[in-house]
Amino acid sequence: MQNKRLVVLSGAGASAESGLKTFRDSGGLWEGHDVYEVASIDGWNRNQKLVLDFYNQRRRQLKSVKPNNAHYSIADLEKAFDVTVITQNVDNLHERAGSSNVVHLHGELTKACSSIDTSSIVEIGYNDISLGDCHSDGSALRPAVVWFGELVPMIEFAAEIIAKADILVVVGTSLVVYPAAGLINYATSAHQKYIIDPSPMDAFSLQGWHHIKQPATIGMVELSTKILKQ
Repeated sequence: MQNKRLVVLSGAGASAESGLKTFRDSGGLWEGHDVYEVASIDGWNRNQKLVLDFYNQRRRQLKSVKPNNAHYSIADLEKAFDVTVITQNVDNLHERAGSSNVVHLHGELTKACSSIDTSSIVEIGYNDISLGDCHSDGSALRPAVVWFGELVPMIEFAAEIIAKADILVVVGTSLVVYPAAGLINYATSAHQKYIIDPSPMDAFSLQGWHHIKQPATIGMVELSTKILKQ
């Protein structure tokens, strides 16, 4: 018998408990710089060194932290379900916790790409990108992340996955934040839908959803224990 398809849509809240800083935690600023200065194509064109420094520091921070119980609980679900994780996060904590099928909507910190062809990817691990580093095509090497104002190339693929889900779990991101808010509209076949978020939710947006009002680590352990018994 084929395992049920379980899709997890994860956001910043899933990794924040590992100690990864988010823009929201700092009011959208990074050392006094507006988020658009360090995470947009305009910011890149204005000051490549600033952008590279920002992502180099994030990469170093990622190397120093570990997956948390939310990541491990999600990976544990593969014992009983056909699990796909669709994450808005650019870290690799899902993979390090053992998840084997992870779709990164916004790219990955441990990869770089050509600045003229962002689909041409280079694995860099936790190493820095220095000003002047070039891709094999001669263009400047840039972080392989989706910046503000850029298209999200994996969004249609993610929508197709969610459309086939039997169970949908949203963790670490609210139903009012895009692209999560748009993607959940494709969950037409999901007969169980869960959202794990400590914040109050609008009653209308929660129609058909089970709301676990807990942080990601506590809520994901609770949910995993529950549905593994089904």
